[in-house]
Amino acid sequence: MTGPTITPDTKDWTWVLDRPCPDCGFDAAAVDARRTGDLVRDNARRWVTVLQRDGATARPSPEVWSPTEYAAHVRDVHLIFAERLGLMLTQADPLFANWDQDETAVAERYDLQRPEDVSPALVAAADAAADAYDRVADDQWSRTARRSDGASFTVDTFARYHLHDVVHHVWDVRG
Repeated sequence: MTGPTITPDTKDWTWVLDRPCPDCGFDAAAVDARRTGDLVRDNARRWVTVLQRDGATARPSPEVWSPTEYAAHVRDVHLIFAERLGLMLTQADPLFANWDQDETAVAERYDLQRPEDVSPALVAAADAAADAYDRVADDQWSRTARRSDGASFTVDTFARYHLHDVVHHVWDVRG
């Protein structure tokens, strides 16, 4: 069950843009952001495999999301990032509204979602986000935006940050 047993993640993960993640090994500096579309699609294929495993809806412990809950989150990450990328490409230095991922998990009942429903929705969301990155023109990678907590991004760093999120969550469910 999603809710009080899950400890909200309040970390500022933007540090992954400056140094490799010691958990999942993602190194933002080693990634060509122009390959984000292909990398997002590859990551989505990994989620399809994860969601086909026996026990994909089982939590490894009460305070840790199940693979299906993580996948539902990743689906929503792709949707949010695609929307925000659109703002970055059409507005001057937009300010993103706060997105509370833990509140979304409860409101959308990630704990009740089914792998066979989440999988195609995640792939569709990943494809839409990947297509949006594929359309970024060379002169748009330096466009900027800000998050409500003050973090600043260029399209380039935003893409790398997005990639870490979805790569890290595959690591979270490595089983």
